[in-house]
Amino acid sequence: MIVLQDISVIYGAGTPLEKIVLNDVNLIIEQDSFAGIIGSNGAGKSTFAKLISGEILPTKGRILVGGTDCTEYSITQRSKFIARVFQDPNIGTASNLTILENLMFASKRGVVRSLALATHGNHKEFFADKLKILNMGLEHKLEQKVGLLSGGQRQALSLIMATLQPAKLLVLDEHTAALDPKAADLIMELTHKVVIKNGLTALMITHNMEEISYCTHLLRVGDGKIEQESLDE
Repeated sequence: MIVLQDISVIYGAGTPLEKIVLNDVNLIIEQDSFAGIIGSNGAGKSTFAKLISGEILPTKGRILVGGTDCTEYSITQRSKFIARVFQDPNIGTASNLTILENLMFASKRGVVRSLALATHGNHKEFFADKLKILNMGLEHKLEQKVGLLSGGQRQALSLIMATLQPAKLLVLDEHTAALDPKAADLIMELTHKVVIKNGLTALMITHNMEEISYCTHLLRVGDGKIEQESLDE
């Protein structure tokens, strides 16, 4: 469950350039929800995602994720229980490392990272099994450099990497926007499958209204407020 209590985000507070992005927002997103976030450019969608992820801190108010008050937590501290997939596949993966090495690093999210286990046969089998859900054959290419993959393959890999560790929340930051329509459709199908399989609560920023069909709730951001509506039938 995600709880926002009296949250405000104000840029340039007390200056002539003061801008209120979020104003006394109170919001509850239940566990296992898949919430889509929409709004016009500059409405505060990205600010909301950054706020939840810890990239920015609120001007006032409290944020609770899974019962944990993480209002003052840094992005690194929140990474222990909040996973994120970015718009650019290059951000979520390392081009010069192999698929196996990328997965190994991702499996250590929130702890001291090492490649020491990457050569262990059992771990190779574990990662190969995780990749099978993608139906892309990546489980047979563990030693291939990620830089040789297509954008869609890299984003699919990012999705698996983000969900290797148990997470209370998965933040999808316009994660299909940089892909062609066919790849974007595939990634959305895979996203839905992964979210359901792992029992995740997800927040997805999107400009594509067709993608909202995968969501259980819709969050409309604008004028400093967030309105929520259920999409369940």
